[in-house]
Amino acid sequence: MNYRHAFHAGNHADVFKHLVLSQLFALLGRKDAPLAYLDSHAGVGLYDLSGDQASRTGEWQQGVGRIWGREDVPAALAPYLDVVRALNPDGQLRYYPGSPELARRLSRDQDRLQLNEKHPQDGRLLKDNMAGDRRVAVHLGEGWHVPRALMPTAEKRVVLLIDPPFEQADELSRCVEALKDALGRMRQTVGVIWYPIKDERQLRRFYQDLARSGAPKLLRAELHVHPTDDASRLNGSGLAIANPPWGLEEQLREVLPWLAAQLAQSEGGWRLDWLIEEGSK
Repeated sequence: MNYRHAFHAGNHADVFKHLVLSQLFALLGRKDAPLAYLDSHAGVGLYDLSGDQASRTGEWQQGVGRIWGREDVPAALAPYLDVVRALNPDGQLRYYPGSPELARRLSRDQDRLQLNEKHPQDGRLLKDNMAGDRRVAVHLGEGWHVPRALMPTAEKRVVLLIDPPFEQADELSRCVEALKDALGRMRQTVGVIWYPIKDERQLRRFYQDLARSGAPKLLRAELHVHPTDDASRLNGSGLAIANPPWGLEEQLREVLPWLAAQLAQSEGGWRLDWLIEEGSK
């Protein structure tokens, strides 16, 4: 367990992932029914961009740093950027929300958060950062066990984020298995898998596995900051979203071209399509 997300906090992949997560909360929040948010690999929840780890890489400068303070951002970014601004009320970008903090701030009184982190030190920091919010439970364990350990939930609606560190060669296939496990327990789970765009050969197999996952519907969204033909670097990232709420596809079609243009490092691009269309077999 060598991965520490603080080195990468606020980079282009975080901006994309957290933008989509914020849109999910906004769209699902239109109904009063309570929501459960489950995070399989939660990290520490809150990051100091001036800290040693984030400063060492400076990746945030090519991510959130490029859109911070902009006045011409699409409306769909508002919930996400509102959280970042709330953490930095003096207007100086220093603190960045991980997925748990973003979910905590965008969820409602009737919603509940179940956060899991395997790394012992990060798990303790996550507990400290979430302390005082009775809606939040922090678990210290193997993230792949989250669907079977925590589902079904008392809430009828669930957002599950599967976001492993991708240190092991089999993690793409394990993501699919975790999604299938979740859907087997709660069919209408909004399951979100984050994945890196590096090796196109591995991704082709991943896409095939997703298409055979049995999800009622599954949307693929990708953001590229480099051409996708170099397996030695992070060319971009993707999100496979099972059971996306109505309206998400339309919002992403509006915001992804803008985001790709702002975050491109050599050549930006994006993709949005259905790996499983609703009603297909």
